[in-house]
Amino acid sequence: MDFTQLYTPGFKNRNRAHFAAIVNLALADGHISEEEKAFIDRLAIFLEIDPEVVQKVMESPEQFKAEPPSDKNSRLERLYDLSKMIYADNIADDNEKKLLEKMVLGLGFEADQASQVVKTALEMVSKGIDQDDFVASFKV
Repeated sequence: MDFTQLYTPGFKNRNRAHFAAIVNLALADGHISEEEKAFIDRLAIFLEIDPEVVQKVMESPEQFKAEPPSDKNSRLERLYDLSKMIYADNIADDNEKKLLEKMVLGLGFEADQASQVVKTALEMVSKGIDQDDFVASFKV
């Protein structure tokens, strides 16, 4: 496979939708805190979202609706990415954990399990578990 085929329009659209969903979740309380903004900025880089698209999403996130992944593996893959992002700066502070709980709900996990999902995900990532093992062994 040619390297350029890795970044198909579908791949970019999924990343953009994922990014927009996160911005919408961050805005659930009516504003984006400095901590949330820093997280969003890191995620934009991680997802390779163009700065122009980032600006459009930040200005009108409601125009970028995304549905949560329909299958368990896709939800867990996104959860893994988000959990890894929290540890990107080697710090998982309370604000980031709260934001991750919002995102877990947006990914389609049950509200009464959100705290446990976050705890389990962060524990697994902090132990250095790779994505394949994370998805295969994740239990709540």
